[in-house]
Amino acid sequence: HVQLVESGGGSVQAGGSLRLACTVEDEPQVSTYRMAWFRQTPGNEREAVAAIRASDLKAFYSYPVRGRFTISLDSDKKTLYLEMTNLKPEDTAMYYCASGAGGSWHQRQSYSNWGQGTQVTVS
Repeated sequence: HVQLVESGGGSVQAGGSLRLACTVEDEPQVSTYRMAWFRQTPGNEREAVAAIRASDLKAFYSYPVRGRFTISLDSDKKTLYLEMTNLKPEDTAMYYCASGAGGSWHQRQSYSNWGQGTQVTVS
């Protein structure tokens, strides 16, 4: 059973930066996966933020974060990152790491493994 463990959330002022990390545990490699970051606010659907294809490191971004967030994957360390810059109050959410294969990168059902989430608050 794959475990995903997020870290790096916190509180920051608008315009600031944060880096989230997600470590893959109990899995020998990540090369067969696509990994992603989603976010969710109370009462709303979990939405895709960014994804990366482990085989060729092709990245995908949702429109609200394009140009501000950067997703990356260190396969040797089995760690996924999300570098967030120029943060806005509307980026406030619980951020979740996910891994999966197949489907569309932005669809929640494309991912079978989820972390517990890390809170990001921008004021």
